[in-house]
Amino acid sequence: MSQAMNPPPETAGPAKRIHAKKKWGQHFLTDANIANKIVNCASIQPGDRILEIGPGKGFLTQHLLARKTQVTAIEIDRDLVQTMQCKRFRYEENLTLIQEDALRYDYQRLHAPYKIVANLPYNISTPLLFRLLEEKMRIRQMVLMLQKEVAERITASAGTKSYGALSVILQFFTDVKIAFSVSPHCFHPKPKVASAVISIHPFQKPRIAVRDESLFLKIVKGAFLYRRKQLVNALVCAGYPETTLRSALQRMDCDPARRGETFTLSEFALLSDALHDLGI
Repeated sequence: MSQAMNPPPETAGPAKRIHAKKKWGQHFLTDANIANKIVNCASIQPGDRILEIGPGKGFLTQHLLARKTQVTAIEIDRDLVQTMQCKRFRYEENLTLIQEDALRYDYQRLHAPYKIVANLPYNISTPLLFRLLEEKMRIRQMVLMLQKEVAERITASAGTKSYGALSVILQFFTDVKIAFSVSPHCFHPKPKVASAVISIHPFQKPRIAVRDESLFLKIVKGAFLYRRKQLVNALVCAGYPETTLRSALQRMDCDPARRGETFTLSEFALLSDALHDLGI
């Protein structure tokens, strides 16, 4: 096993009792049935390269390695890394254990393509999802445990309470589905919220073609910065000229009084293209 820290596995001391740390949102999965369902959802085959983010004490890691996979596990908590080193993982040749922050890790260091199978730390799940999207062309599938509320936001439809920038952007770049829900009783310590596992398959190309992908993303994010504002007012606050916005919406034959939360993915694409044609 290789890792990015000292001491090496051969000299690691005895494992000490580890308690979950609130600052990293740690809740350790303890249900073997759920772990098996997660692994099955990823359709893992022997030899697959797997990235696990936040392995904790290695409960899910064991189930991944049992499928004869090559696992790279990124863990920010030095105590947990040392705990895994002191368990049977110290002799596991198919595991690379890295002590780093997943939000700052250089994923280009990983051999592609690979799958991501992880119980994500809930306190960083949204920024981490955006970070992983940057690597989408190198990822075959993501099977992720998230707070159920976040999973519902990702899969939400236009006009619903949960719908937002995360919904639009994930659905633009990927095919995403909620696989199953997970009770708080399957963790220690028990989280105060329900969880869900989602399956994400990145597209080779976005779901809808747009003229300027960067502009599309900026428009979507700007539309939800001020959720209760009309779309025009929200995008004016985000720095776009009102006259151009109204001209773009007129081209779409769209009511300028609508809020961003009512716009479908297709309508955001049309708005982005209209603004691009108007010189934005």
